[in-house]
Amino acid sequence: MYTYFWDKRKIYLVLEYAQGGEMYKLLKRKSRFDETTAAVFMYQLADALKYCHEKKVIHRDIKPENLLIGSDGELKIADFGWSVHAPKQRRQTMCGTLDYLPPEMVLGEEHQEYVDIWSLGVLCYEFLVGKPPFEHDDSNSTYRAIRNV
Repeated sequence: MYTYFWDKRKIYLVLEYAQGGEMYKLLKRKSRFDETTAAVFMYQLADALKYCHEKKVIHRDIKPENLLIGSDGELKIADFGWSVHAPKQRRQTMCGTLDYLPPEMVLGEEHQEYVDIWSLGVLCYEFLVGKPPFEHDDSNSTYRAIRNV
């Protein structure tokens, strides 16, 4: 992030240009990644999340559509729309995208930054297999699969 500014209604983030586009499009084009490529992306995302969490920011919507790829192939986190700065508080808001939600969110329980780590694991599976681990044809089945972990 280069800078930010705000007005009475919105906060604006100025981010660098990500020439490689969305991770989602790359993943759909390739179907899945080999282990080496997945490991590189996982390392980069884990490092970026570590930085966010050190600053007490929880993203809460980590998914391929919210990951961008820079000109040198480096991964960048985007869309902080569901993110929250939570220095001491646990959160209860259910937010994010169903396939990547952790059990505590699905169950309506309090959550912390660990929800992003759950999403990291879901992404690792998706990068290697080509689809999220709890994906089903209907949302009720997906909720049930996540709840029963």
